[in-house]
Amino acid sequence: MGIGLLVSILIGYLLGSISFSYLIGRKLLKLDIRTMGSGNAGATNTLRVMGKGPAISVLVLDIAKGIAAVWIGVWLGAGNAWVPALAGLAAILGHNWPIYFGFRGGKGVATTIGVIATLVLIPALTAGVIAILSIVFTRYVSLGSLLFVGLTPITVWLFMNGLNIPVEYFYLTIAVALLSFWKHRTNIKRLTTGTENKLGSKKGA
Repeated sequence: MGIGLLVSILIGYLLGSISFSYLIGRKLLKLDIRTMGSGNAGATNTLRVMGKGPAISVLVLDIAKGIAAVWIGVWLGAGNAWVPALAGLAAILGHNWPIYFGFRGGKGVATTIGVIATLVLIPALTAGVIAILSIVFTRYVSLGSLLFVGLTPITVWLFMNGLNIPVEYFYLTIAVALLSFWKHRTNIKRLTTGTENKLGSKKGA
């Protein structure tokens, strides 16, 4: 399990470090997404800078690398729940601090969705519905992201016994929530002051 854990974490981090928003920006428009819009290397900023097509591609690919990291952990973990959990966390950390791109990445929301939905689908869907509704009605993507990561530990706790969810996954959702809240600290400040940019604006998130 020790070797499997280390290999899973390493592969998860290296997968997470692939910054699709950066690569697509360079390929399509010869730009560095980290210097445009909000400066965040993620799907929301890609939407603002490059449009819907590239943004959807980034969203899907960022989610996919979180899913892949978890399944590699499942494969190498021999039934130990910590292995896919930590492999998924490593993918999120890789997205946020990618080794290939000077450790300048995004906030890890899409990769987090891929990781959490793969590990705890029903709790993730429950939190996700609330998060999506908040975005629809407020147009604050950051608020939806924070609601998703903040509610997921609660929904996991509520469903844990009924769905036989390993407690390790509950601990992971707490760690991911704390990490995401820290990465969104400037967004939280803008939300509280009413200056956060909404979906469709040119900057923010």
